[in-house]
Amino acid sequence: MRARSGRVAVALGAALTVLLWAVPASAADYPMPGAVSGDLAAHDPSMLSRDSGYLLMSTGGGIETRTSTDRVRFERDGYAFAEVPAWVYDYNPSGEIWAPDISFHDGRYWLYYAASTFGTNDSAIGLATSTSGDPGTWRDQGVVYATDSGDDHNAIDPNLLVDASGRWWLSFGSFWSGIRMIRIDPDTGHRHGGDRTLYHLANGPAGSDAVEAPAIVRHGDYYYLFVSFGQCCQGTDSTYRVMVGRSTSPTGPYTDRSGTPMLRNGGTEILASHDNVVGPGGQSILRDGSERLLVYHYYDADANGAHTLGINLLEWDRQGWPRVV
Repeated sequence: MRARSGRVAVALGAALTVLLWAVPASAADYPMPGAVSGDLAAHDPSMLSRDSGYLLMSTGGGIETRTSTDRVRFERDGYAFAEVPAWVYDYNPSGEIWAPDISFHDGRYWLYYAASTFGTNDSAIGLATSTSGDPGTWRDQGVVYATDSGDDHNAIDPNLLVDASGRWWLSFGSFWSGIRMIRIDPDTGHRHGGDRTLYHLANGPAGSDAVEAPAIVRHGDYYYLFVSFGQCCQGTDSTYRVMVGRSTSPTGPYTDRSGTPMLRNGGTEILASHDNVVGPGGQSILRDGSERLLVYHYYDADANGAHTLGINLLEWDRQGWPRVV
């Protein structure tokens, strides 16, 4: 009887653990950002690990560059471009470029980035490559994809995915009709010549088209699409929050934990405003050895709404859903 009771207790405990993991966290449950220091004023951060440490890129000027040896202290290291490519001024008269996505493949660093004027979809995604990733070494490879006022979507916030079969995909999008995806030729980094399909992956919350900053990663049998719902760049009035859905195919359909398609306003919240952390989002995902990290910005209510780098570990529960820890 005791043995049976023990087994029942263990079974009930395991069931309770699964149940607790399955319940989405409330804002009060979200962890604080991990310990970071140094120059942390990074919007739309994208980071990778290399032999010399960590390289982080963010929105601003010719793409702000930061380095870290320990993933804790970050120092400014200049800009990716000493002079931004001339075509950028056709989309943003100030010459500022946004939302970098950095990765390393086939012996080269690949940097996708966006040029746009705030509040319009006269936008373009560009590509640059480098053999070192260091400031001033990036060679512009031109425009990969562009939109204008005649389109129903917006070419900003690029994110490169290499799927399990080795195919390359670029997701992007901000407001308008949500998150889109195109296939990429890995030889050039530009749009694939054979597959010209424009895939539609996700829409914003019900009653709004406020969705942007896609980041797709593969874990187990699924591809996970992380997006930001809400408004960015309003200081402590920002309403960004990080949502996720998953699919067995990189091109979707993506659904949230409850089974709601992301094309029907679905998304499972994994991080939102809490404590002094306001409007977390603009995220990217870093695979660092066996760890996965959520890299994002937020507005610090304890520092007059200053935009600040946030880094947290990601874990996956028994149902295969990520949570921030």
